[in-house]
Amino acid sequence: MNAKAQTTSLTHLAKDPDWWRGAVIYQIYPRSFQDSDGDGVGDLNGIVSRLPYIASLGVDAIWISPFFTSPMKDFGYDVSNYCDVDPMFGTLADFDAVIEAAHSFGLKVMIDLVLSHTSDQHPWFAESRISHDNAKANWYVWSDPKPDGTPPNNWLSIFGGSAWQWDGQRMQYFLHNFLSSQPDLNFHEPAVQKALLDVAHFWLERGVDGFRLDTINFYVHDQQLRNNPPLAPELRNATIAPQVNPYNHQNHLYDKNQPENLEFLRKLRTIMNDYCAAAVGEVGDAQRGLEILGEYTAGNDLMQMCYAFEFLANDQPTATEIDEVMARVEEVAADGWPCWAFSNHDTMRHASRWGLDQHGLRLMTTLMMCLRGSACVYQGEELGLPEADVAFEDLQDPYGIEFWPEFKGRDGCRTPMVWERTNQSAGFSAGKPWLPVHSGHLKQSVAHQEDDADAILHHYRKAIALRRAHPALMKGRQEDMRVDGDVLTFVRATEGEILFCAFNLGAEPGQVVFPDGHWTNAAGDLRGAVEPSNKTLNLGGWQCCIAVKKGG
Repeated sequence: MNAKAQTTSLTHLAKDPDWWRGAVIYQIYPRSFQDSDGDGVGDLNGIVSRLPYIASLGVDAIWISPFFTSPMKDFGYDVSNYCDVDPMFGTLADFDAVIEAAHSFGLKVMIDLVLSHTSDQHPWFAESRISHDNAKANWYVWSDPKPDGTPPNNWLSIFGGSAWQWDGQRMQYFLHNFLSSQPDLNFHEPAVQKALLDVAHFWLERGVDGFRLDTINFYVHDQQLRNNPPLAPELRNATIAPQVNPYNHQNHLYDKNQPENLEFLRKLRTIMNDYCAAAVGEVGDAQRGLEILGEYTAGNDLMQMCYAFEFLANDQPTATEIDEVMARVEEVAADGWPCWAFSNHDTMRHASRWGLDQHGLRLMTTLMMCLRGSACVYQGEELGLPEADVAFEDLQDPYGIEFWPEFKGRDGCRTPMVWERTNQSAGFSAGKPWLPVHSGHLKQSVAHQEDDADAILHHYRKAIALRRAHPALMKGRQEDMRVDGDVLTFVRATEGEILFCAFNLGAEPGQVVFPDGHWTNAAGDLRGAVEPSNKTLNLGGWQCCIAVKKGG
């Protein structure tokens, strides 16, 4: 990166070190966003070409899923070189162009760091497996078999089967929480931590504004390799393939969530502080997600944000469930900061997962923009895209191939972005896309919705604009949450303004009683929002009211 580009980036970073609090972050899955060279796979130059569109949404930042050098067994989440770009996505110079262009639009850039594991084709692993006494022998989690030759304990892989893979070269098992081609790094080895902190420093020097940290609670394992206890059937509430994956039969006390993880996160935060950078961690734990969120974001020396999976659940959250989640956050993470998401690259799109029509989608979007915390919007979510139906012969995801047909994998949420409705590639590529474009998505393309003033795309813009227009929604307190049937109400407040937010999360009408004071409409012409009254208000199904008064 040249000196001028670095100066520009650091100047951009220095404007507001607290930029992440209340930010709206747009997730880009680069394989499926925009292809610039016709090979059917999205790339960094494609991202550059679409940055004006992203900026038009009013978001604060982009999060780019992995683009590092990789054999692509798990589509970039198996890294073989942390400090270079895979040729299918471009070059380091192309990444610098992303940084420069994004910053010119006022967008922060976060990249997806996968630190818990590497590819088995990473040079670190190639050296580690050679012998028991080489320089990197302890960089991965190796263990002798039990006397009968079976794995050292009962830990399971998220992708199915044992989390241990036998290596005939080293004559030991190695740990892999995901694919067997994704060996876990050993965070109990100081040299591993230093190498990964050097990776973070490398990208911060290139101008990134922060990181999305993949599987942040998987970094450290129990050194004693104790067996996980079983999990009662009624507690098996994982969001991804809960019924077909035996991973959900264990209480994962020892293969993740270890207290030593906090020590590494403090080291990472120290490096990030020099660049005013921020991180959002993905907490992969169905039972203790919010508790870990609280642990990892407490104070000023850990991560700024984390997201758990409460709103990535299979069923649309009810008013009562949202109230319970927020009460739990207040209990275990009052000193932390959540980051909410309804969809991402690992879960069925929430338009299909929750079975919502356009009224429901709009209301839930407005609700997300009013809740305390930051927010992630996954590409295509702003178009109201449903899950795509991908035939078995077109599947790419190893998770779906393993558990088909009971679980169809993650390809249905990863199909190409639909920019136009004029051809089967939807403006994504001049070649054959790596996953087929879902024909049902064509009528919901960006071009089609831009010309329709009533399209959900414009609703996203207005909801995001509402959030950015009110400091109370960005960074304020959240108080007095109440539930009456399907109606959820709460107050957001900061110095100078108070907002009263009411949402009817059902089809039947409900009544809202306003707190004392004179309230005026804060929602403008936001679809589904109604004008406030001085005391009571009847909310129709899937309607909301967002009102403001001076104070705080």
